[in-house]
Amino acid sequence: MALRPEEISSIIKQEIEKYDLSLGMESVGTVLQIGDGIARIYGLEDAMSGELLEFPGGIKGIVLNLEEDNVGAALLGDARHIKEGDLVKRTKRIAEVPVGEAVVGRVVTPVGEPLDNKGPIHLTQTRALEFIAPGIVARQPVKEPVQTGLKAIDSMIPIGRGQRELIIGDRQTGKTAILVDTILNQKDTDLYCIYVAIGQKQSTVAKVVKVLEDAGALEYTTVVVACASDPAPMQFIAPYAGCAMGEYFLFNGKHVVVMYDDLSKHAVAYRELSLLLRRPPGREAYPGDVFYLHSRLLERACKLSDRLGGGSLTGIPIIETQAGDISAYIPTNVISITDGQIYLESDLFYAGIRPAINVGLSVSRVGGHAQTKMMKQVAGMLRLDLAQYRELQAFAKFGSELDVSTQRNLIRGEHMTELLKQVQYKPMPVEHQVVEIFSGARGFLDDIPVDSVQPFVAGLVEFVESHYQQITVNLKMKKEITPDIEELLKKAIKEYKERFITEMGFELTDHPALGKAYIRSEQK
Repeated sequence: MALRPEEISSIIKQEIEKYDLSLGMESVGTVLQIGDGIARIYGLEDAMSGELLEFPGGIKGIVLNLEEDNVGAALLGDARHIKEGDLVKRTKRIAEVPVGEAVVGRVVTPVGEPLDNKGPIHLTQTRALEFIAPGIVARQPVKEPVQTGLKAIDSMIPIGRGQRELIIGDRQTGKTAILVDTILNQKDTDLYCIYVAIGQKQSTVAKVVKVLEDAGALEYTTVVVACASDPAPMQFIAPYAGCAMGEYFLFNGKHVVVMYDDLSKHAVAYRELSLLLRRPPGREAYPGDVFYLHSRLLERACKLSDRLGGGSLTGIPIIETQAGDISAYIPTNVISITDGQIYLESDLFYAGIRPAINVGLSVSRVGGHAQTKMMKQVAGMLRLDLAQYRELQAFAKFGSELDVSTQRNLIRGEHMTELLKQVQYKPMPVEHQVVEIFSGARGFLDDIPVDSVQPFVAGLVEFVESHYQQITVNLKMKKEITPDIEELLKKAIKEYKERFITEMGFELTDHPALGKAYIRSEQK
């Protein structure tokens, strides 16, 4: 085979033309020290705070400390293969997370990697983990409700779209159950849900995911997981990642609720990071900026003005207390940041009152603004009445001689407490809640035995749906109790009550406070 010189020279010419003489500069550093998920790097003088760094093996890290002679970075991944002397590259990007519709229905890590074996997540958009919260002018007042499906919350401590409502209580008092019920209740609504699990056991998170999947609620939910076995940096970024995913919907004019379960473990992970980075410890060894850690996260919850699309991001953080101490450091911090709190009490939980809400210590600072008109009509004085009932209950233990009005208040409070009990994972539509609370608040239940309250209201809702369907249809459409509906509702309750008394075989007897009351015939 003969070589042709003209061919060879033309190829050489083409290669010379393609040759690019421009030099590329890359900012690199060297690992000085590595351990406990923290790396100290020499040579990245121009690195930014919060910037992503690239370590060997594709592992990412976030710059947290900018010191005189080195940079302190937290590693987002397995650091076992990184060693002293390895090269570290700058990405010139502030820490970000992939966002978009594709994360809906998925279980992901805080960096957007799937954990549910449903294949890769194709996302093109990203949002910064840290984002300055919208200002006052960009917001509008909270006035639309987030229906949790729980009678006790929707009637007394309502949560509005754009609000930050804290759920606080000891371990095993039903905090996560409230979040799960709220997610289940958003079926057939326009509200997306993001559940962020921070520092929990994998088995606990798996149970929550299973409940959501079985109920078909995972279709509109994203679960962001940083388990107890994950490194502290992953637990630290998890709530910010969940919030950034929620902000994608917020700024596209949609509605989302982001749940942080829980911020006590988040503060502990941040304390671990800060101590490893040699930041000065303060009270309870937390760093000085632990308040800012949560305030800059929760302040991102808002209801945007109509000019900016009218989207909303509702924040529901959880704080776990030790032995009911809500005056501890982290609980008081988060209470002062949020727009109210739902306090769950162990004693009530063990007494069978579930959800175990302490009405006296729970509050919604948005109040009636986040309620429908019909709920305000039936539950206006309910919270005060129940708080008063708890006070009277304490006094009633000491004295047997109580006046008639006090006895009536105690009877009403006892019946309403029973009425507000609810089975886990069975949220209720708001119109059914209104029917039940109306029957209790207007005194229709006072003269029946307390243990018959739950069967009575359950049967009442079924009776109204089958015989007086126009009541629930009207309540759903108009969102208020008109005089006509009120009369119809009273008629339906009276009719059902007669039927219920006959079926249960109750007998009328004299009562010192009520005049007459029903008892079971065998008690006579």
